[in-house]
Amino acid sequence: MILGLKKYTDFYVKPIQKIKGNYGFRIILNYEDGSTKTQQHAGFSTIEEAEKFRDLTKVELEQRTYLVYGSVLFKEYVYHWLEDNIKERVKSYNTYYSYKSVVEKHVIPVIGNKMMRMINSADIYRLYDKVSTFSKSIAKQTKVIMNTCLDWAVEERAVKVNMASGVGLPRESKGNKYHTRELDVNRTLTHEQIMKLIEGSKDSPIHIMILFNVVLGLRCSEIIGLKYSDIDFIQQKLHIRRQLGRDIKKEDDDLPAKTYTKQEIQLKTESSNRIIDIPDIVYDAILKQRKNYQSCKKRRSTTFQDMGYICCSSYGRPRSKNYHFVEFKRLLKELGLPDVRWHDIRATCATQLLLAGISPKAVAKNLGHAKEIVTCNNYVDNAKLTILRLERLDAFIASVVPTQDTEQENDFSNVRIDIREYIPQ
Repeated sequence: MILGLKKYTDFYVKPIQKIKGNYGFRIILNYEDGSTKTQQHAGFSTIEEAEKFRDLTKVELEQRTYLVYGSVLFKEYVYHWLEDNIKERVKSYNTYYSYKSVVEKHVIPVIGNKMMRMINSADIYRLYDKVSTFSKSIAKQTKVIMNTCLDWAVEERAVKVNMASGVGLPRESKGNKYHTRELDVNRTLTHEQIMKLIEGSKDSPIHIMILFNVVLGLRCSEIIGLKYSDIDFIQQKLHIRRQLGRDIKKEDDDLPAKTYTKQEIQLKTESSNRIIDIPDIVYDAILKQRKNYQSCKKRRSTTFQDMGYICCSSYGRPRSKNYHFVEFKRLLKELGLPDVRWHDIRATCATQLLLAGISPKAVAKNLGHAKEIVTCNNYVDNAKLTILRLERLDAFIASVVPTQDTEQENDFSNVRIDIREYIPQ
């Protein structure tokens, strides 16, 4: 623990005495390991005031409601929370880093130098108001951080109550939409634009990554973590069981160069571990990619790293999370497509599948969400879902989803491809 926070087993409250011209008293706290901690309460103008507060303090100590760490500065406590709670609980470097970034850039400058016991609801609202002028999405994240941190602080007796509980964000929040996942009509692609992107990327090194994104709706970290061993070539199914990213438990010095963000880590949530059908257009691309993989392995027999990644270099090494960025932006520009984000393509996939009549529950399962409401609220262009389904969408669905058995809703695996020409004997 960064602050060495621990529970006391015994205590001794010293008599009232003069402290710096006023009256006060000291408390000796004893811990299981034999260590002690002294805390001081001073600044009382009369002995009577000091005695009254001393009696109240003794009651709190006996009832175990005394704020042992009330004098700790919030900036010290929040780092303790990040390292000892969030880092262990979320097991995601991206989430940990995102929280830490918000804390350092927005929270600490406003209330970091206040003692834990001195923070009140007005301070929390002032923080939210200031952050909201910067970004609405960052303000929402700040609210989550403050509530989670102070809930934990209550458990550790650093504060008596969660001062952020019940404090809402300002109703009129100004600011930009940076990093928000609220989509508008211009942030997802149309049927024609999707087909143009798929066709135009065929000679691109990120073609199969685009297919995994726009057809299956996989996250970027999931795409680069896929291996051929994750594919059931007989049943034409794909098991999403890992992602590549930064291992929160490993320091950079412990890892080989250029592998910091290419560590195999667990998926974002339990719902992310899923088995999904592989549409023919993706299955065909996987087989061709496998044939190229075997060719590179044979050609570079002494230097090839046979790690089994589908999206890899010609030497078998996994791709980084940002590998696609430059090529993706180039394709959008050359094909005359909107300058959308890579993550917007995942939203495009969800929108098109829902427009095709596939149930929200099935779409949520494919995307790795625990509930369909997450899919509909965060990954779907709802403006497009208000439009009646047009016949032109049938062409898109027909091209990426095999003909379905009406008795087996959303089964993507009815059509098979002969794989013998792609797999060496």
